[in-house]
Amino acid sequence: MSTSCCRRATFWRSSSAETPRVTKGSDASASGPFSLRRSGAAGQDYDEPVNLDAPEPPRGAGDADEAARDAPDLGETALVTAGVGVPSSTDAGASPTDASRERAWGGLYTFGAYLLWGFLPLYFLALAPTGPWEVVAWRILLSLVFCAMLLTVTRTWPRLLAILRQRRLVGWTVVAGLLIYVNWQVFLIATLTGHVIETSLGYFINPILTVLLGVLILRERLRVTQWVALGIAAAAVGVIVAGYGAFPWIALSLATSFGLYGLVKKQIGPSVDAVSGLTLESLWLTPVAIIQLSAVGVTAGLTLGTAGAVHAVLLLLAGVMTATPLLLFAAGARRVPLTVIGLLQFVAPILQFTIGVWILQEPMPPERWIGFALVWVALVILSADSVSAARRSRRTASDVADLT
Repeated sequence: MSTSCCRRATFWRSSSAETPRVTKGSDASASGPFSLRRSGAAGQDYDEPVNLDAPEPPRGAGDADEAARDAPDLGETALVTAGVGVPSSTDAGASPTDASRERAWGGLYTFGAYLLWGFLPLYFLALAPTGPWEVVAWRILLSLVFCAMLLTVTRTWPRLLAILRQRRLVGWTVVAGLLIYVNWQVFLIATLTGHVIETSLGYFINPILTVLLGVLILRERLRVTQWVALGIAAAAVGVIVAGYGAFPWIALSLATSFGLYGLVKKQIGPSVDAVSGLTLESLWLTPVAIIQLSAVGVTAGLTLGTAGAVHAVLLLLAGVMTATPLLLFAAGARRVPLTVIGLLQFVAPILQFTIGVWILQEPMPPERWIGFALVWVALVILSADSVSAARRSRRTASDVADLT
């Protein structure tokens, strides 16, 4: 990856955060979100599995969307959750009707992903009496099993084996696995101990922290509006600490682990697709999962199979619940602009906040309302700046196209 590319701080999240995309030429409109057929050079179909993260070939200089994506803006891309690669737009040769249909489906897929992520607290609460350490352990092992099944069905094991032959990629997937483990474990502990509101705060401030990571690690330069958003967010944390009487370690741990996870996925780039990435991350975490299950087994006791059939089924779905929103996001991210994804990502923390306040009746004193309100103001500023920057990029690309 070139130095100039690394300096762009293009980050994307996911509660599970890899984001694959389909190569140019894939028949996405015909086969839904997980199509595995694509067209050959002469228009014939063949059964080679699609590389969900292969970089797209460059298009003409007149393509404004492509030009805009080639110069990503930190404020815009910081609003998108952690994944790999830049989402692709509809093919330049597609008709306006097909392009509109693709964008509509992309919006639905992306919205569905964030909807599932937003309702995850209710799913994990339904797993009671299973504790957070056992849930995370099963989530790791069952994600590995589910991803292995996907690799088998899609006949993409060679892609994973190719990744294993590259030491740099293997090292980055190990780091990514450790970061997502921290994120999962903190999220589960918070959810099952009555801190769902604080988890929502973590994902609200994640885009802001991503901008800060761009400054500290990638030496990005920020616009004035972005500095204003950072200042307001810092004030919000101060208000919450002063009024709440405790440091919001859950929110900041979630935001930090996920922001760093996005940075790692940026370093990996399109070389590791979503399913292969989650497979490897789960594989590296398997020893941790086994140790946790052993520890739970000799202390509190394992709950799988001891709390009824419904509980067992719900717990066994942990792998599916991890991978499904990831794949929906992957299908949607390549069909809609970055700014759309950046705005849709707030669906998940809004749902988590709603669940915490109105369903679980977690305490929300006035100072916390003030702190959250400041965070929301910062996000409005950051979002407006992102949309404005995206429009300027498109206008610039259009001007370049007119000149050529």
